Amino acid sequence: MRQSVQISKLNGFRSGFMALLAAASLGFSAHSVAADPAAKPAKPDAAIGEKLYTNGDPQRGVIGCASCHGAEGKSAAGAWPKLAGQHSAYTIKQLKNYKDGTRANAIMAGMSAALTEQDMANIAAYLSKQTVSLGVAQNKETIGLGKQIYAGGIAEKGIPACAACHSPNGAGIPSQYPLLSGQWADYSVAQLGYFRDGTRKNNAAMTAIAGKLSDVEMKAVSDYMAGLR
Repeated sequence: MRQSVQISKLNGFRSGFMALLAAASLGFSAHSVAADPAAKPAKPDAAIGEKLYTNGDPQRGVIGCASCHGAEGKSAAGAWPKLAGQHSAYTIKQLKNYKDGTRANAIMAGMSAALTEQDMANIAAYLSKQTVSLGVAQNKETIGLGKQIYAGGIAEKGIPACAACHSPNGAGIPSQYPLLSGQWADYSVAQLGYFRDGTRKNNAAMTAIAGKLSDVEMKAVSDYMAGLR
């Protein structure tokens, strides 16, 4: 009789232990899925992206992009690129590159550090829906050279036409090449310089092309691109 009672208690203890173990396993699994940083982002939400772009998320340490890039991605000066109308895939790639260090920029490394892939997708979706901010070429003396480089390249230096990838009007090709039309000339010149000197390393083709451009050629083509539409 006593043996039967002991066996019954043992079985009860074993059942209770297994139940606790199962519950703990379920809890651990649920936590793991929720915290999985590699989880594929859901469909981009431009409305959420607008809130993040404009106001950030102070609780998570996310700073609003508009503080530098302006309302709707239309920055006020060439120190910060215009982002309005930029292709989503390109924006997402640049944010990822800033975060992983592939594209060097101390300010943007800090800005992107707190962003999840979902945040990036949402912000990019919002910016892609904004109207492109157009500009004008400023230097009449170099506009001819700029047009020549952009439309036809420089054959003797092995420089291909920018239009071949970025399209004749600078609209780019979604998921492949960025929008360039209307971009601040100062910003474009700076980026070409970074490609040439190795500061920017996230596009091998552009590194090779920029390495063949002189300062005068960089400024001419950048000024010309600012007026594309």
